[in-house]
Amino acid sequence: MWSSEQTAVILLTIECLDVGLITLSKAAMRRGMSDYVFVVYSNALAVPVLFLCSLLYHRRRSPPRLTTSILSRIFLLGLVSCALQMLKFIGIGYSSPTLASAMTNLIPAFTYLLAIVTRMEKLDLKVQSSRAKCLGTIVSVAGALLMTIYKGPAIEFASATPPLLLLNHHLPWFRSKWIIGGFLTAVAAFMVAVLLVFQTSIIRDYPAELIVTLISHIFATMQSFVVSLIAERDPSAWRLRLDMELIAIGYSGIFVVAFRGAVYAWVLHKKGPVFVAMFKPVGIVIAVIMGVTFLGDKLHVGSVIGAAIIALGFYTVIWGKAKEEKTAEDIAGRGVNSSSHRVPLLQNKSTEV
Repeated sequence: MWSSEQTAVILLTIECLDVGLITLSKAAMRRGMSDYVFVVYSNALAVPVLFLCSLLYHRRRSPPRLTTSILSRIFLLGLVSCALQMLKFIGIGYSSPTLASAMTNLIPAFTYLLAIVTRMEKLDLKVQSSRAKCLGTIVSVAGALLMTIYKGPAIEFASATPPLLLLNHHLPWFRSKWIIGGFLTAVAAFMVAVLLVFQTSIIRDYPAELIVTLISHIFATMQSFVVSLIAERDPSAWRLRLDMELIAIGYSGIFVVAFRGAVYAWVLHKKGPVFVAMFKPVGIVIAVIMGVTFLGDKLHVGSVIGAAIIALGFYTVIWGKAKEEKTAEDIAGRGVNSSSHRVPLLQNKSTEV
């Protein structure tokens, strides 16, 4: 369908869209949008889009038969998706788009660990590439913890910050909200890793990416609706307003939930969960720029130091992964060459006889 270069460009585009969603949702939450209702409407809007895509794709090719076992696993997949979305957006409400994007840098490390547990990846500490991936995982977690616990002074740009705003950034209640937001977004990052690994296992057994994505979002819509009925006590929160809230829901449902879900499902089937997770750290740079530019967020020293540590850990993991793949390719190439050399000798020997 796509080459490796095209796949990389599309995944990078999705990361840009995802950070845009984080910024839009934060802006809408400041205007009173409910986190819970936002998740319900986003998934509900994505369902008809995915249904139309599935209908067009499968009009000439029938999908595999859907068994009860597969349907049960997709139900659990929808539950994971529902949980991570709510944790993510509640965490954004407590913190900032920059911190939420920084926590996504944990996704490659979490995904790699889960892939080892589920035997999608191999771990051998005697090999340099495996040691690099382990070290990178530890460094990434340390950077995320630093960003959560230590915020530090704000980095001032051209405009000066009002003294009251600077004071609020150092109040105990603000620090506690920042820590809560960091914790929730970190848990959401772990849930994303669970989602990627679990969805890969489902698609390998049921290779119909759009059908799996469609059904999982149907389940996620129903599950998030039940949770929202319990958690959101204000009936007026369900009323859509023709402002930033409607823009955020439309953007999320069509460009992020539906498009991202379909692309991720296909790439997970072809490349595996670690390849998808590799592109997550790109979002931190975009988030910092958009958060400071459009939302007036302050860039803090702790965020800069933590993001640098996370990036170092991420690229250590990526270096180990690239070295591992190159070693595998070299071994495969030597195997092909040795077999090609052996065949003529056998043929010559049979000719001489």
